[in-house]
Amino acid sequence: MLDINFIRQNPEKVKEACKNKNANVDVDRVLELDKKKRELMTELETLRAEQNKISRGGKENNVLITQAKEIKEKIKSMEPELEEIEAELKGLLLQLPNIPFDDVPVGKDDSGNVVLRKCGKIPRFNFPVKDYMKIATDLDLIDIERASKISGTRFSFIKNQLVILHLSLMRYGFDVLIKEGFTPLLPPKMITAKMAMGMGYLEQTDDSEAYFLPKDNLYLIGTSEQSMGTMHSDEVLDEKELSKRYVGFTTCFRREAGSYGKDTGGILRVHEFDKLEMFCLTKPEDSKKMHDYLLYIEEKLMKSLGLPYQVLNICTGDLGLPAAKKYDIETWLPSENRYRETHSTSNCTDFQTRRLNIRYRDKSGKINFVHAINGTAFSMRPLIMIIENYQQKDGSIKLPKVLQKYCGFKVIK
Repeated sequence: MLDINFIRQNPEKVKEACKNKNANVDVDRVLELDKKKRELMTELETLRAEQNKISRGGKENNVLITQAKEIKEKIKSMEPELEEIEAELKGLLLQLPNIPFDDVPVGKDDSGNVVLRKCGKIPRFNFPVKDYMKIATDLDLIDIERASKISGTRFSFIKNQLVILHLSLMRYGFDVLIKEGFTPLLPPKMITAKMAMGMGYLEQTDDSEAYFLPKDNLYLIGTSEQSMGTMHSDEVLDEKELSKRYVGFTTCFRREAGSYGKDTGGILRVHEFDKLEMFCLTKPEDSKKMHDYLLYIEEKLMKSLGLPYQVLNICTGDLGLPAAKKYDIETWLPSENRYRETHSTSNCTDFQTRRLNIRYRDKSGKINFVHAINGTAFSMRPLIMIIENYQQKDGSIKLPKVLQKYCGFKVIK
């Protein structure tokens, strides 16, 4: 959520952000409602002050008693109007996107994303390249058919050595991040509607994407930071506690409603997946540095796996509601002869923490909102890239050296 004072002082900048982020919000209506709200509140405060003045000295004065009743009725008639204005204003404020940083490229969709760099050597094979599902099916590592029988489309059984590889990848990520000072977490996989709204989840995905349990008023998380990000809601942290660094492992759930017909045959785009996620809370002046640091860690992890990748600066139209800046990492997928997304990291500034009321007290005693930054450590997608980039002529999969000690084997065959 944006600071209302910022909106008052920078209406054109907010309008530009809405335009560039493809957010259809009437900023002029926001300002109009804000003005009406302040006028009504001022009038109500004046009436209540007059009411208090009369109640202190006019209990036996019929004229004053009449005036008091009139004031009471006027206040009673105005309060519903104020509540209605506040509700509409809050609804519009929740739809306003975060303001992109100046160095975010302007673009309508992912075609406007800018490649910053390419890293690693794309593998060359002296045999016909197989896609990951062909390799995994031949090695009895993934069973889509039986999962579809019991759960429908976009589900899978992960089997045999691929289970060990998956868990090893997550454990390796934990080990790296714990050494970097991150606190390990196994967060809840369900959050209340209030917490989902606080993270900007509902406005960004709506009910067509999110899994909701109406009987319990709980949402299944769509990404791991939704639990970690809400952990300190309504808290005032001490400056000495910052920055806070968390790494959490969860299963995540998405309907993938907007991806009909895309990647339906494998495990690249599924309803249920595991994720190891980084989440940090910092002082405002430290958030850009922390964002670059999370990108550094993501690249460090990918380099250690020996996977070729590219880093993208995400444009305004692909940035999403909460983020002021976002980087993606796309990893080479040989069977498609292109890069596919495996990681992202976003600086959401105080957009989420303002909604969730997460603040800190500085050395002078002043209370400010913290900034929130998130980033992928590992999801299940790197498994796909390992299978394809490390495939061998005999149909086996050679493992990245860094994972061999975790798995207890060097080759899947």
